[in-house]
Order: sequence, then structure tokens, then C-alpha cells
Amino acid sequence: MAEDIMDLDQLDIQKLDYGRTILMVSGVIAAILLVIGLLDGIGGLDTPLLWIDYVSLGLMAISGPYGFYQSSRRKKIQDIEKRLPEFLRDVAEAGRFGMTLAQAVKVASRGRYGKLTPEIRRMAAQIDWGVPASEAMRLFAERVDTPLIRRMTSIIIKANDAGGSVADVLTMVAHDARETMLNQAERKIAMSTYMMVIYIAFAVFIATIFILNSTFLPKMTEAGAAVAEGAEKAGIDTSSIATIRVNIIPTVQLLFIISVVIHAFGDGILAGVLSDGQISTGLKHSFIMLLIGLMGTRLI
Repeated sequence: MAEDIMDLDQLDIQKLDYGRTILMVSGVIAAILLVIGLLDGIGGLDTPLLWIDYVSLGLMAISGPYGFYQSSRRKKIQDIEKRLPEFLRDVAEAGRFGMTLAQAVKVASRGRYGKLTPEIRRMAAQIDWGVPASEAMRLFAERVDTPLIRRMTSIIIKANDAGGSVADVLTMVAHDARETMLNQAERKIAMSTYMMVIYIAFAVFIATIFILNSTFLPKMTEAGAAVAEGAEKAGIDTSSIATIRVNIIPTVQLLFIISVVIHAFGDGILAGVLSDGQISTGLKHSFIMLLIGLMGTRLI
């Protein structure tokens, strides 16, 4: 019976993570959009959008769903980690009354630990069905699968397998987990400033492009037309004098859009790495910046 429960738990772990499926579907959609953009760029298709628009949509397709999914999953895991020290402290207190680890987990499962409560009750149910406490802890670590949880549970499992009371070990582990959570919170607060700087710098970049496109480039067009008109009235061949090449202005505007897409995707990943140290979180920011950039360039 215990082996069947462990097999079902392994199956549930695989079912709960839809990240790979989302990434595959997003990758297929992104590939289709990129192919359309490539064909539009070489003249194989005539579409109402620019080829860089399809590239932007393709990057949004691959970064948005996967980035938001991983961000939501990470937030849930962080909520679990926040209540872990409290759970370990309660298990340690139960252990000081002479309870084994299995008995202490079952007693602690009656408490309320937010998002951690279902996982604790699942461990208690596995223990009731004959799964050893160490194995139940290991399965819990595999379900949550974060460096902090893996480190804490490995210490507890080794201490339990060594025999004797694990109350002191649990107390030290709870203290270490609390210190780790405080350090992560301080780092997140410090890095959030840099993340805001990235967003502000991106907004300034789009504002600069807007100013250039609304003031400088139109003046260049007017000046080029005036020079050409004056040369024509004077009967001067424009090939023999210096003229303003207004025909490259659409190319300059296209380069502006390309630079916005590159900045949005790269700056978004950088913002996620600075915030949480995760590229998957950065994909969420890339999607937001690409959306802002696409709407901004369309308004421009």
C-alpha cells in the first residue's frame, strides 16, 4: 500500500507542473508567428503588419504564458516557504514531549499554515497509510522542489535516520529557514529599486523615440522637400549638391521599432533576474515591456 501511495504521489508531481506543456505550445505559436514575420520581411507575404510586429508577437507568445505561469507557481512556493519555520517549530515542540517525527508531523497537521497546510496534511495522510516519515518528507520536498525546502528536509531526514530526538535539529533548521526568508525579503526589497530603474529607463527610451519621431524626423522631411524644391526652381541638378536623404526616414523608424523590441525582451529578463534570480520571472517582465513597446510604437 505504501509503495502504491508513493507511485501516485510521483504521478501527481508530474501532473502538477504544466510548465513544459505551456512552453511547448507557446513555442509552436511563436514559431508560426516568426515564420510569418520572416516571409513578410522577404516579401513572400503581404500582411497589414510589419515583419517586426510578428517578431514581437512571437516573443510575447513564448514569454507571456510561461512567464506568468512560473511567476504564479513561484509565488505559491514562496507562500509555502514563509510558513515553513512555523511548522518546523511546532514539530520540534511536539518532539520535545517524546513524540517521534511521524507523530509530531501528524500533531502539527492540525494547525493552520496557510498554503503549507494542504502539504502538511498530505504528509500526515501518507504517514497514516504506512509511508515512513522520512519518505513522506522526501516526497514533500519533491512536490515543492525549492533549494530551501530540499536543504531543510534533507537535514531532517538524516537526523531522523540517525535515531534519537530530532527536536534540537528541527529548532536549528527552523531558525535557519527564518533567517533565509528574511535575507530573501531584504534582497527583494533592495533589488526592486533596480527593477524600477529598468522600467523607467525603458519608458524614457520610448519617450525619446516619440520626441524624435514627432519633431526631428518631420523637420528633416520638410527640410529635404524644401531643398529639393529650391534646387528644382533654380534649375540645379540635385545629384551635384548636398541633399537631405528623406527616403531613409522609414528605415530609421523601423530601426527604432527593432531597438524597442530588443530592449523590451532583454531588459525584461534582466529585471526578473535582479528581482528573483530567475529567468522565468524575467519572461513575465519581457511580455509586459513588449506589450508596452508594441502599443507605444503603434501610437508613435
